[in-house]
Amino acid sequence: MLLLAVWACGSSDQSNQSQKETNTASSTAGKPATPASKKNTIIFYGNSLTAGYGVEPSQAFPALVEQKIDSAGLNYDVVNAGLSGETTAGGLSRISWVLRQPVDVFVLELGGNDGLRGLPLASTRKNLQAIMDTVRRKSPEATIVLAGMQIPPNMGTDYTREFRDLFKELATKNDAILIPFLLEGVGGIPKLNLPDGIHPTPAGHKIVANTVWQVLRPVLESRQNG
Repeated sequence: MLLLAVWACGSSDQSNQSQKETNTASSTAGKPATPASKKNTIIFYGNSLTAGYGVEPSQAFPALVEQKIDSAGLNYDVVNAGLSGETTAGGLSRISWVLRQPVDVFVLELGGNDGLRGLPLASTRKNLQAIMDTVRRKSPEATIVLAGMQIPPNMGTDYTREFRDLFKELATKNDAILIPFLLEGVGGIPKLNLPDGIHPTPAGHKIVANTVWQVLRPVLESRQNG
């Protein structure tokens, strides 16, 4: 059942919502952190899961993680650079623009739409690697957190298995922190998804936020205290 959850990544026919989120994400992602705040910056970079398709921006998991960061007294500004329907190729094309501002922690949530479309996994792997290479080049001290994804077995068991495994392989190769499966406990559960059955409800986003927070909190605390 969990494998079905990757459909929450969004599709290309969500033009109106995507455009709205593009404008929101672009204006936020392009705004440099205020020097006077002396805060570190964490960027959530992904597709409709990150953008919060179908829910209010304040209900999407990056905003919920931001609340947890503030409650924990951690000194971070959160930037939501999610875009519905985004593929790894699309993410690669805009990464340099998003990284006009320095980043301390970069959460990468892309690849689901590649898998759903059956795109060559060699290309997905190459694009994700290039995105992480760009982060390293522009912010060498940044910590990269990679969100693992899974897809239904429509493309065959070999493709499905290789898709699942590529996230762990890339995390290991790049010394990145891995979230094993972003949609753990949400995917395929009707009451935690919108009527379309593919996008998390506000309650679903709360669970995703908890999943992310379990991995992210020690990273943020270590950086701030180190």
